[in-house]
Amino acid sequence: MAPISDLRDEAQMIASIVAGESHLFHELIRPYERRVYVMALSFLHNEADAEDAAQEAFLKAFRNLASFRGEAKFGTWLVSITLNEARSRIRHRDTIKMESLDDPPDDEGRTISPALLRDWREIPSEALERKEVSHLLHQAVTALPPIYREVFTLRDVEGMSVNEAAGALDISIASVKVRLHRARVMLQKTLAPQLKQIAPKRRWWTWS
Repeated sequence: MAPISDLRDEAQMIASIVAGESHLFHELIRPYERRVYVMALSFLHNEADAEDAAQEAFLKAFRNLASFRGEAKFGTWLVSITLNEARSRIRHRDTIKMESLDDPPDDEGRTISPALLRDWREIPSEALERKEVSHLLHQAVTALPPIYREVFTLRDVEGMSVNEAAGALDISIASVKVRLHRARVMLQKTLAPQLKQIAPKRRWWTWS
């Protein structure tokens, strides 16, 4: 969570930009530039496309800044714009078909308790340096259906709270929890046997 003083400074900066001090906009978005680019890249899988999408997201944020009411954090609002831009480009490219938001959960009626993949930000550096590990992680996350990849990226990669992820995706908190659960189950099924082959003695999963 950002300190209250930072949020107040951000709100004041937004008010100043809307009032005409447009030169402050770059200062406003500076803390979010990396997040926006990485978010776009995680869906578009192309650096040039991700840069274009990020740039367009920032332009749209600037054009629509007057409509930002502060009901969510500015960073959450910006991520939402980025996601919509990435989705639009994916639809236009017609390379990824979005899974229906109304599809019922798989294995309905059954309780599945997935083991959580240990946060790779906490995996020892020597493991992260192994190309096969980072490659497997990237492949597995990329292969998730979009609605699950979105939630997983926001929650387990970006570290957003459930409320923030729900706001960014414009879905309910319950939907965030269900989709995150299913994303983790899918990743466990995909990664567990592969990671075990790479390092049989390492505990890749933690139960919660």
